[in-house]
Amino acid sequence: MTVSYTLEVADARFGGFCKLLLRWKGSIYKLLYKDFLLFCGVYVFFSVFYRFLLSPKQQDLFERIALYCDQFTNTNFIPVLFVLGFYVTLAFNRWWGQYTNFPLPDNLMMVVSGNVHGTDERGRLLRRTLMRYANLSSVLILRSISTRVLKRFPTMEHIVEAGFMTTHELNNFESLHSDFNKYWMPLTWFSNLASRAREEGRVRDDIALRLLMDELNKYRGKCSLLFHYDWISIPLVYTQVVTLAVYSFFAFCVVGRQFLNPEKGYKDHKIDLYVPVFTLLQFFFYAGWLKVGELIINPFGEDDDDFETNQLIDRNIQVSMLAVDDMYQNLAPIEKDKHWEQRHFSVPYTLSTAAETLTPAFKGSTFDMRMSAEDLEIHLPLKGSQGEGREGFLLRGKGILRGCSLPSLLDGASLPHEEEEEDASPEENIININQKEQEMSLLKVAVEHNY
Repeated sequence: MTVSYTLEVADARFGGFCKLLLRWKGSIYKLLYKDFLLFCGVYVFFSVFYRFLLSPKQQDLFERIALYCDQFTNTNFIPVLFVLGFYVTLAFNRWWGQYTNFPLPDNLMMVVSGNVHGTDERGRLLRRTLMRYANLSSVLILRSISTRVLKRFPTMEHIVEAGFMTTHELNNFESLHSDFNKYWMPLTWFSNLASRAREEGRVRDDIALRLLMDELNKYRGKCSLLFHYDWISIPLVYTQVVTLAVYSFFAFCVVGRQFLNPEKGYKDHKIDLYVPVFTLLQFFFYAGWLKVGELIINPFGEDDDDFETNQLIDRNIQVSMLAVDDMYQNLAPIEKDKHWEQRHFSVPYTLSTAAETLTPAFKGSTFDMRMSAEDLEIHLPLKGSQGEGREGFLLRGKGILRGCSLPSLLDGASLPHEEEEEDASPEENIININQKEQEMSLLKVAVEHNY
């Protein structure tokens, strides 16, 4: 059964995760304790063998071997972190992909309930049969990949007994010879029955039939993906490499991490603690990480955290039949809602959540941004300068400066032309003055940027 602890970590608090460390079911302790005890037993054996069973000369030889093995416990020689981290990430993505592709009939049953019409027995029979075929297909594919489902339905007769298939349908199923998995057959029956419902007028138009086929294909695609996830595993060589890396690393640690006689002055052997605390922690983390990959690489087994396939089968068939049968056209009378006469209304809070009403609604990260009065001034762009941007203005200033010096240009820009004043209207004169002021600013900016 999947171990859920979501409620216990709903709020972040002091020692929140520490409470989870005391759990046994689904824990790393349950997965790892046998390997951990074996590692400790082998370590103790070599320790006792070195301390009490060897002669001084043999102890010297053992110490040289231990120092040599200790060199290889450096992760630079055996890249445990790299291969293990990448492997577990790959296994987790595969695990999540299998979960998201689990065939749930919710979308399909909504489409069947809304587009296969008829309150008579024939209409009811069509809707129930369509959803039974969909659920039968998922049972067949899960029976092929999940040990739990196979133990529940070891033969096709068990599926007939459970009501997913009739005797005649079983005969048709077995009469079709195929060398491959036939989980797709009930979905073919679904499509043929949907076409017949269209001919009978139970499906009103081709658009509704197309919607049925689209949802059926999505459902079939998920069944197919689960089959291929089971067929195409993570390459065996990669699993072997990771396993060899982890276990060979700790095989060297069993000898290389022994506490040697501190009187002989070996490097990093100043004290004799007997118990290698940090080596044991390292084994717990690395071997535990490997166990996590072993756990999630196939979530259709019988581990504590594997998918509840049998419970999902029960849920799917029940909600499917409720949606297309009991709930078909079973609507409550349409009434005016409680706030019908109120233009503005609020939904009440309980006393424990009333404080949330004091928090202002979020309107955007820039809603409360403050700007100075200078930033709020409206800037009129120069005529013909739309879309030029900063570089365009600077290039224009550069062109103006090529023929004249800045003081002469500023003097010339500051003096109005009499001909323009005589011919232009007062409004045009104001616009010209604004443009000249902007040109002067443009020239100054060009000079500052070494144009």
